[in-house]
Amino acid sequence: MRIVISEFISLDGVVQAPGGPREDTDGGFAHGGWTHPFFDPEVVGGAFDAAADEADAFLFGRRTWQAMAGAWPERAGDPFADRLNALPKYVVSRTLTDADLTWNNTTRIPGDEAVARLRELRAADGRGLLLMGSPALARTLLGEGLVDELRLVVMPVVLGGGKTIFPADGVLRAFELVSAATAPTGARVCVYRAAAPAED
Repeated sequence: MRIVISEFISLDGVVQAPGGPREDTDGGFAHGGWTHPFFDPEVVGGAFDAAADEADAFLFGRRTWQAMAGAWPERAGDPFADRLNALPKYVVSRTLTDADLTWNNTTRIPGDEAVARLRELRAADGRGLLLMGSPALARTLLGEGLVDELRLVVMPVVLGGGKTIFPADGVLRAFELVSAATAPTGARVCVYRAAAPAED
């Protein structure tokens, strides 16, 4: 099962709090909801629908899972919400217990077991395990070489700092662009797949 990361991302690589002003203010981040002026239902919304349609399960870090679990179960009737609510979900957390898993079809992966368990899931049969948000978990997956595809919705804005999904470890990781589409708002949906390491 391929591991796919889907993110809203600024021109300077920030993914923090795309949805609203109180979503994530860590580090004094003051630009929550920065994606709204650039959202386009056809191109941008269609990209998220396509990613969800190709997923057999969803993957979240604890904070993103809690935000999604508080919002999506009430949106039954919307095709994206129905798929999100129905499919299996995995949450990586050191603090949640099984009793906290109020969102149906959720399985907890203890934080100290995450890399090993996600290697097992990646080796299992299936189309895709889709991670949305969850920058710390995304950074870990990239650092461990476990990401097969990046679906980045690049918004035409510079935020000047904030959380990123990219490891700062000095390691070169190559991806190849397999598709790109531009919305009338200037948002650009880019799909990248992990490339084979270059021969020395």
